[in-house]
Amino acid sequence: MAEQLATMRVDYARTDGLDVGDLADTWHEQLALWLDEAITDGVAEPNAMVLATTGEDGRPSSRTVLCKGLDARGVVFYTNYTSAKSHQLRATRYASATFPWYAQHRQVHVRGHVELVAAAENAAYWATRPRGSQLGAWASAQSVEVRDRRVLDDALEAATQRFAGAEEVPAPPHWGGWRIVPEQVEFWQGRHNRMHDRLRFEHDPHSRTWRIRRLAP
Repeated sequence: MAEQLATMRVDYARTDGLDVGDLADTWHEQLALWLDEAITDGVAEPNAMVLATTGEDGRPSSRTVLCKGLDARGVVFYTNYTSAKSHQLRATRYASATFPWYAQHRQVHVRGHVELVAAAENAAYWATRPRGSQLGAWASAQSVEVRDRRVLDDALEAATQRFAGAEEVPAPPHWGGWRIVPEQVEFWQGRHNRMHDRLRFEHDPHSRTWRIRRLAP
C-alpha cells in the first residue's frame, strides 16, 4: 500500500486556469457560481463540505456536513446543538470548511467566526426537511455513546410513535443552524505540474472591505 500511495497522482493538465479577472465581484457570488457548475456537472453531493473545529484543548476535529445556506452573510449548516461540534463551536467561535470538488480539480476553503442562525431561518429550513430526517433529529442524541444499533432503532421508533398523530413534526429545541461568517475564502484550481491557482478573498475588519490575494501553491 505504501508503494501504491507514493505513485498515486493526477496531473491537472487539462484544467483551465483561474485569475483575478475570472472571479465574480464577491466571494459568495463566486462560490455560488462554482457550486452551480458542480451541480451541472453531476458532482455527487456538491454541497458537502468538510467542517473543521477545534476544542478548548486545541485539538482539531473534522467531519463532512451539508451546506444548506449561502449568501453574503456566510455559509450555513444545521446540526444538533448538543453535539461535539456544537460544543467546540461554542468554545472557540471559529471554524473552517472545505468544499472538495475533486472531479473538477477544485476546492474552496472558508474560514471565519461562527454565529447561531436565527430562529425564523431555522424554522424555514426545518419545514423543507423530509419527515424521516425530522424524526431522526428527535431520536439521535448526537455524539453520545450508545450500547448498540438497537438503541438507535428504538429511539427512532419512539419518536415515530410520539408524533404519529401530528401533521407536522416540530423542530427540537436542541437543533438548529450555525453560520460561518467568512474572514477568508480561498478558491483553489488545480493546474499542471502542481502549479495550482490559489486566489483568496480576505476581509479587512477596519475598512470593512475585501481584497484578493494570489498565493503560491
